[in-house]
Amino acid sequence: MLFDNSWQRELPGFYTAQMPTALKGGRLFYHNAPLAQTLGVDPALFAGEGHGVWHGAALLSGMEPLAQVYSGHQFGVWAGQLGDGRGILLGEQRLSAEHKVDWHLKGAGLTPYSRMGDGRAVIRSTVREFLASEALHHLGIPTTRALAIAIGDEPVYRETPERGATLMRIAESHLRFGHFEHFFYSQQQEKVEQLADYALRHHWPHLVNEADKYLLWFTDVVERTARLIAQWQSVGFAHGVMNTDNMSLLGLTIDYGPYGFLDDYQPGFICNHSDYQGRYSFENQPMIGLWNLNRLAHALSGLLNVEQLKQALSRYEPELMRVWGERMRAKLGFTQPDSGDNALLVELLSLMAQEHSDYTLTFRLLSDTQPQDARSPLRDEFMDRDAFDRWYQRYRARLLQEEVADEARQQRMKAANPALVLRNYLAQQAIDEAEKGESGALARLHQALQQPFSDETAAEYRQRPPDWGKTLEVSCSS
Repeated sequence: MLFDNSWQRELPGFYTAQMPTALKGGRLFYHNAPLAQTLGVDPALFAGEGHGVWHGAALLSGMEPLAQVYSGHQFGVWAGQLGDGRGILLGEQRLSAEHKVDWHLKGAGLTPYSRMGDGRAVIRSTVREFLASEALHHLGIPTTRALAIAIGDEPVYRETPERGATLMRIAESHLRFGHFEHFFYSQQQEKVEQLADYALRHHWPHLVNEADKYLLWFTDVVERTARLIAQWQSVGFAHGVMNTDNMSLLGLTIDYGPYGFLDDYQPGFICNHSDYQGRYSFENQPMIGLWNLNRLAHALSGLLNVEQLKQALSRYEPELMRVWGERMRAKLGFTQPDSGDNALLVELLSLMAQEHSDYTLTFRLLSDTQPQDARSPLRDEFMDRDAFDRWYQRYRARLLQEEVADEARQQRMKAANPALVLRNYLAQQAIDEAEKGESGALARLHQALQQPFSDETAAEYRQRPPDWGKTLEVSCSS
């Protein structure tokens, strides 16, 4: 493997060189074999208790570890300097002339940006991020990836003592909105421009020689963010902490904490019990995405004038609605747009909200609809069957307009409506075993998450959550 560390080489003053602190008693716990193969990682690194790189005890040849500095708005308030407080960018693996990925070790120990933290992660948060990033990846949603989990014997203190763990996170880039905010608010405009030029060279090289490169670049950032959040909304995913330092410049899902997939369809769902005002509720995510982009636009005001910034930001809502509309039409089985489609969708979602219908299962069952049948297999899922029947007759008539064979339509719908999402209770079951040192539940769930649209997915993963699974509280420390 070749490591070619552009951040370290090209951006002095944007980081602090920092070696990881080895996790006491550290050893490999679980690894993502398909991703390892894609990256060309030597299988010997996973043998036995694994190479020391997984728990901060050693580096691979060519790695030059560092902690990045950035700032951000947290819960709508300027938080000042933040940075990698418990994560270290070990190095950038060169996969080809055009493609590289970061190797980023979370839970790697104290850095100059740890503030009051201990620089560590726990098994609970590590397993949650591993599973979430893999779940979204296999749903086709842009995300960081998870390569390996290591555990140790070192106690880490949160609400109670927990076992320490590390996660090797892989991403095309860890560039955040907060990187630009940091240098803008510290009045280092030359570094804002330097960072923008770095982003263009490495991630938008086709724009480097364009006269209006910054406008084209920022417009693409806006549209990537819109597409990402539209995809979140379509599968019922709530991030939970959409602070600007948790927003990826490349439109990746990053920094999994108190995330949650909808069980019951409740638009006001708050997955983070530390979010007392519901700022990051499920239904607020599209609005917050635009708010965060406005903060980034402010940080880029030395590169673009007000009209250019407004022009780029104006692309957010159309792109969000375009992608969301495409995704939701696919979930309903419509191939061509129709003027009445939105009303049909809104009415269905309203019925689901009234009855606390399971979001994932409702759309999956809808995939079995045969318009020749006067009654839908979904009917028995609703208490107000008269209301559902009225909706179904209009929906049935709309399907008949498609003039598509049922089997082909059902296959397309099942490719848009997952049978399996990562419900909190499933993650918790894997965590409970992991905290005992057992990886079986994690391995089985990880395998299932790789085929979320398959009818072959084990029934135990496709059923409604038990009552206790709907009341799990997840905070920022998760």
